Parts: sequence; structure tokens; C-alpha cells
Amino acid sequence: MAARALWKGAISFGLVYIPVEMYTAVQEHDLDLTMLDKRDFSPIGYKRYNKSSGKEVSWDHIVKGYEYEDDEYVVLSDEDLKRANVEATQTIDIMAFVDAADVPLTYYETPYYLAPARGGGKVYALLRETLRKAGKLGIATVVMRTKQHLCALVCVEDKIVLNTLRYATEIRSAEELKLPPATLKAAGISDKELKMALSLVEGMSEEWKPEQYRDTYKEDVLALVKKKIKAGQTKTITAPEKETAAPKASNVVDLVALLQDSLGKRSTKSTTTRRTSSASKTSKTSAHPAARRTKSATTRAKAA
Repeated sequence: MAARALWKGAISFGLVYIPVEMYTAVQEHDLDLTMLDKRDFSPIGYKRYNKSSGKEVSWDHIVKGYEYEDDEYVVLSDEDLKRANVEATQTIDIMAFVDAADVPLTYYETPYYLAPARGGGKVYALLRETLRKAGKLGIATVVMRTKQHLCALVCVEDKIVLNTLRYATEIRSAEELKLPPATLKAAGISDKELKMALSLVEGMSEEWKPEQYRDTYKEDVLALVKKKIKAGQTKTITAPEKETAAPKASNVVDLVALLQDSLGKRSTKSTTTRRTSSASKTSKTSAHPAARRTKSATTRAKAA
């Protein structure tokens, strides 16, 4: 099934307008758990109801409103929300270009793909290649649903990706956090410890291959589900185990020893991986004569 555009409008780039369509760039694979009544394990449901009459209300009778005084509302239809600022609801307005490194990761929210609409291919390509050559992000605003989002436009391969950003007022201050001092000396880190930590990072460095990572916890939960089904424990509520007191933390940590152990384990793991890979290739490329003879003899014995 063809992808469905979430939003249609244009990118405003100086005096240039680029007709575009917006598509979702991510899909969630969350574990789908249903809330149950533990007395009879029936699913829990929710109803939209009128708080005055207590009666259930269907979607075709529901409108939106803004409460300007206690229990007093201004009704706002989709058309009202659009007319509040027609240009803002139909335009991705680029206000500035900045270096990507200047935007902290805490500001990033959700990515969306932008694709050129009819007649917009050339100017879309112009903006994409401009972003690529300049190495910049386009900082813009766009209205989606009932909120104006700050966003960043970035060239990713052959696409322009719009990533919504948080406003500065939405980022909480870290002043209350008890963080170690910013310098190595003040934090009590020695040159040897830093050098070993860098060696560990170097040993664990590899190309980014996102396909090798997956949600293994979800797989563990689904395995537990199968285990409970097989054991006939589908209605068994597992009680929490008694928590044991955690050992008291010590301020004295031998980082050098820990780093040495980490480096040793990493080296052993790499060697094992290489040996396993080599053995696997050998077994695939060469058939063992003794194994063939044994198999043949077994077959003849069964026939006899």
C-alpha cells in the first residue's frame, strides 16, 4: 500500500517555495500489552462520556474547545485552527541555517521524510544539495495539528528529513544534578585511566550497522509468554521476589583494574568470534571424509 502523506504544503526558502509532502519516517514495535481486570482477567475498556449526563458520546458528536473561564469554552473547529494563521499551517518556513554540531541532541524529537510534490522536483533537489554542500541545518517552523513545531531540515542521502525540535523552554536545567567536575584533575581521573578508557573505546569501535541491533528484551518477554502458556500458567500472577539489600557503594574504585578486565574480556571475545567465524567457514567449504564414511555405513546398517 502506498504511503499516505501526513501533511501537504511548501518549504519557504527565501523567495523560493518548494511544494512538498510529509511522511512518517519511523514505526514503533512496542510490546502490545492489554490491561486486564485481575479478578476475572477481562480486558479493560474506556468510554468517551458526557460529564454532565454521564452518557457515552460517539466521535461524530465531539468537537474541540478552549476553556477561557471555569466551565466556559470557545469551540474551535479544524477550520478555525487553520484560519488562525493560514500561511503557518501550510508552510515550512526556514528562518536560519546553523551548523549541526551547534544543536544539542536533547533538542531532537521526531523525524519525518519530506518528498517533492508535483512540479517541485528541481527546487527540492536544489535545497537538498545546498544543505549537503554547506553542511548546515535549516532551522524552520511548521504547524502540525494544533502545535507550531520548531524543526531542523537536514540532507540525508537523497532525502530532506524534517526533524522536530524542542523549544529551549522545554529543556530542563541540569543545575540540580550532582555531576563530577568538568576537568580531569578536579574529577580525580589520571592520565593512565583516560588512556586505558580510550583504548577500550578504540577496541569497541566499528562501523555503524543499525540492522545488527534489535529489541532483545521484547524477545525475552515473548519467550516468557510461550513458557507460561506451555506450563498452563496463563492466569498465574507472579508475585515479586523479596528484594535483597544492595551492597553499599564504595567511593574507592580501582578504575585501572576494571579497565584492564574490560580490555581483556573484549580481546577474548574478539578472538573467540574470529575462531568461530573461521571454523564455520571451514566446515562449509570442506566436507569431512570420515563423517561421510560413517554416514554411509550407518545407512547400509539400517538397510540390512
